[in-house]
Amino acid sequence: MRFRRNTSLPRRKSARSFAAGFGVAAADLIATLGPVAVLDASCGGRPLHEVLGSIAAHYRDGTPNGIRMDRASALVYSPPHFTWMDTNFPAATPREGYPVEIQALWITFLELLGKQVDPAWLTLAAQARQSLARLFWLPDEGWLADNLRGGVGTPATRATPDDALRPNQLLALTLGMYDGDRAHAARILQSCGTLLVPGGIRSLADRPVRLPQPVVRDGQTLNDPLRPYFGTYLGDEDTRRKPAYHNGTAWTWQFPLYAEALVRTYGDEARPTARALLGSSATRVPPGCVGQIPEILDGDAPHTPRGCVAQAWGVSEWLRVWRVVAGKDR
Repeated sequence: MRFRRNTSLPRRKSARSFAAGFGVAAADLIATLGPVAVLDASCGGRPLHEVLGSIAAHYRDGTPNGIRMDRASALVYSPPHFTWMDTNFPAATPREGYPVEIQALWITFLELLGKQVDPAWLTLAAQARQSLARLFWLPDEGWLADNLRGGVGTPATRATPDDALRPNQLLALTLGMYDGDRAHAARILQSCGTLLVPGGIRSLADRPVRLPQPVVRDGQTLNDPLRPYFGTYLGDEDTRRKPAYHNGTAWTWQFPLYAEALVRTYGDEARPTARALLGSSATRVPPGCVGQIPEILDGDAPHTPRGCVAQAWGVSEWLRVWRVVAGKDR
């Protein structure tokens, strides 16, 4: 059983926000095994298609932990600390609102349900696609807002676009949100290309931001909110490393998404470049841990490996995307 894209995302602390990603995994499994084998499979005593429909209905109508679809836009509101990037435990990246990768997963999930379970879900999928294209694009920057920031009850249209350049938007490309729109996809790729380091992609660009990105702990601001980039993952856990973790530190699990997005946007002509990019990961294999990829790298040169010396989501995403780039994704 091979899960793609979303399985790199959930961790214990963030799995609640990625129930929609389960639908993406189901879609990939359907492509391999067929819809009957997957959707009729027993899942806790119910067929999987009922479980998937229940997940979508609870997202649409609201969950006890605060996830809720905004009716006007069909986008999904995410409470603090519900994405793969830490937000509150301890202080790190403020992403309460409508994070871009959540919307890409949600739309893909809705389209799966619409095609395989109930066509009525396709109406919501189309509405959410239109909202993503309209509300997230930042024409002056040439990339997608990382998040539409807003508190509980804030409609997506009244949330504030976050201009921080982060790689989360790559899921909008790899999940097909910009298929057929090469002009926008090319600008997103060009922008995200500035985040690349050998074997990793930085979680935040080293550039000023208009929307402040404060990292606050016990009432103390730990960073420059208008220049929030941290280039090295060193020092005290709560006041230095955690603020750096998703604010400049380069991650290995998201790195292959750039190669996948290249091929999805440009087709076969991009495969040699994508393979070369993936090949740079060989420089990051830890000594004495052959076949593994470290969790993170410093955003600043020489991009020293940090964190876990071997982590499953980095290896699994690299292998998955290598097959995509080689034309063996099915």
